[in-house]
Amino acid sequence: MDKNKVLITSALPYANGALHLGHLAGAYLPGDIYARFQRSMGKEVLFVCGSDEHGAAITMRAKKEGKTPNDIIDKYHNLNKQTFLDLGISFDFYHRTSEQIHHETAQDFFKTLLEKGDEFIEKTGEQYYDESYNAFLADRYIKGTCPKCQYEEAYGDQCENCGSTLSPTELIDPVSTLSGDKPVLRETSHWYFRLDKHEDWLRTWIDKGELDGKKHHNPKLWRNHVTGQCMSWLDGGLQPRAITRDLDWGIAVPHENGAGKVLYVWFDAPIGYISATKQWAKENNKNWEDYWKADDAELVHFIGKENIVFHCIVFPSMLKAHGGYNLPVNVPANQFLNFEGKKFSKSRGWGIEQHEYLETFKDFPNKEDALRYALLRNMPENKDADFKWDDFVDYHDKELADNLGNFMNRAIVLTNKYYGGEVPTPSSTSNEVLDKANDLVKKIILELENYNFKFAIQAFMELSSHGNTYLQDVSPWKLFKAEPDSQVIKDCIYNCLQITAQLGIISELFIPFTSKKIRTMLKLQKEGPNALQQLLEKIEQKEAILYAGHKIGEAELLFAKIHDRKDHSRLEIIEAQKEKLEVIMEAEKETEYPEAKPSISFDDFTKLDIRTAKIIEAEKIKKAKKLLKLTVDLGFEKRTVVSGIAEYYEPEQVIGKEVALLINLEPRKIRGVESQGMILMAEDAKGTLSFVSPDKDWPSGFSIA
Repeated sequence: MDKNKVLITSALPYANGALHLGHLAGAYLPGDIYARFQRSMGKEVLFVCGSDEHGAAITMRAKKEGKTPNDIIDKYHNLNKQTFLDLGISFDFYHRTSEQIHHETAQDFFKTLLEKGDEFIEKTGEQYYDESYNAFLADRYIKGTCPKCQYEEAYGDQCENCGSTLSPTELIDPVSTLSGDKPVLRETSHWYFRLDKHEDWLRTWIDKGELDGKKHHNPKLWRNHVTGQCMSWLDGGLQPRAITRDLDWGIAVPHENGAGKVLYVWFDAPIGYISATKQWAKENNKNWEDYWKADDAELVHFIGKENIVFHCIVFPSMLKAHGGYNLPVNVPANQFLNFEGKKFSKSRGWGIEQHEYLETFKDFPNKEDALRYALLRNMPENKDADFKWDDFVDYHDKELADNLGNFMNRAIVLTNKYYGGEVPTPSSTSNEVLDKANDLVKKIILELENYNFKFAIQAFMELSSHGNTYLQDVSPWKLFKAEPDSQVIKDCIYNCLQITAQLGIISELFIPFTSKKIRTMLKLQKEGPNALQQLLEKIEQKEAILYAGHKIGEAELLFAKIHDRKDHSRLEIIEAQKEKLEVIMEAEKETEYPEAKPSISFDDFTKLDIRTAKIIEAEKIKKAKKLLKLTVDLGFEKRTVVSGIAEYYEPEQVIGKEVALLINLEPRKIRGVESQGMILMAEDAKGTLSFVSPDKDWPSGFSIA
């Protein structure tokens, strides 16, 4: 049965930080392309996403920054939502898990499974606890050495090196990622979801594409690494998995024994797809169940490979245990995108975030499509890929500018020059040139149907190359000199215009901002939401897209080349990005440490009186760029200290900081303020400052020996 409705989801981004280009290539750009494709094929599409706003990471970030969890989630929800919009990611609805409708949906889901009687078990056990943060640790906030492959950066739930499922207690030398301390085990009680009872049907569903004795999907279309990771989990034997946590931020467990507990974020987050659909339906007078439960609807999840198990084993088990829900027909998870040979790292400044790209490239023409295309051409569909600025330049100049842009420009300029902008009358609307173009259109559609977006964009550019090669082979500009009314020229221009129209329609899936410009140049009206389906119908009927006599517009430059002898502005933007990375590499390679100072006697050292203290007030000193005036509490007295840290810390950031204070330094006036001591700071090779502080809460006024 051909399904008319397509529900598409992209992984809910965690609202505790900005998203980088790896995230865009992993779950959001491919989801957008598939949604645009299905809409263009006349399907009723709902593309949902939203912010994942619960879990320990939110509370810890809020604690570190001295903010509330709501401050954190509001900031990054709004930032990421706007960035997706600016990059042309065509969500039909972008929700957030802090909304009341999501809390109610998740709680109802929990209660339904609980009432089943055999889907949950409640048990008491030991869980790692971070004493520095006074918090139980989610599995993802514990790192250690994998017991199976010896990878030293394995998480408490999974080793990303060998793919093995783990429990935190299996890790060798576990540490808390929040404090860096070794966590301790403490007793606590939780509800566990009985994944083990779902093993048999999951294996058949994933391996054979069968569900309840019926054909559900084509398993050959599932990517090997997706199926492989799932079967590895199943072969290892599924175990009950905790679905609650001891936290004060999240969705309260709706049970009399649930005080102080919330639904574990992995349980509540995928339910966010359902609550987003409910809210969209409510606002658009639709029935949400038509997309989740109807026979004529199918579900597709777009995620990164770190979320495969949750979307292929855990969430499907939850849906089937609940009853009545459709299961995904595919989960085309992408692998990881690295950046210039290394993993993205915010702390090292390695990489570029989505919103940062838009700001840095604000003066770069067609910056959105330039990025979308570069990521598409190098999409990590079946293996990890690497984003390089040199590749970005090559894709832009050689393919977008020299191939697509040049072909479009020449076809439109020649039409205006020879025929006053009117499509000439051909000798035949069917020929080998258009037959090959039509075959390439069908190839693009087939690749999209099979979730091969990288191959699809290559076929798209092959279509442009076909038009370019044909135009060059005929060279109508040469024929025109001898015989301006030649039918060969008319046929050539006609064929080229049909190919440009095909490219204009299909480009909306990949480079939508450019597609609008192409349509404007061709005066090609968008033929409703099923433009690609209509294109296929015209191909089958040998019907023109642009009829003879159709008046087109003037040519417009689609992509200004980066390597331009007359204009270096675009190249300078790229070079600035490359130079930024070179600085990081040089700093890491050639860190210079300050020379040790001359030795002093122990008696000299004992003269220093260094005490623990806490900053209780802070303000900037007028007309002093580097100075902050601090009030420091020593427990037995308060002192005023002038510190040269204003370039690294805002006043509100330092209030409450525990510090080390040299208190027997002779007072001196700095900018009219008497400074009564010196706060100890660490300084790295770049001159960045950091407080020297006790590693846990410590009373003020005591000596540092």
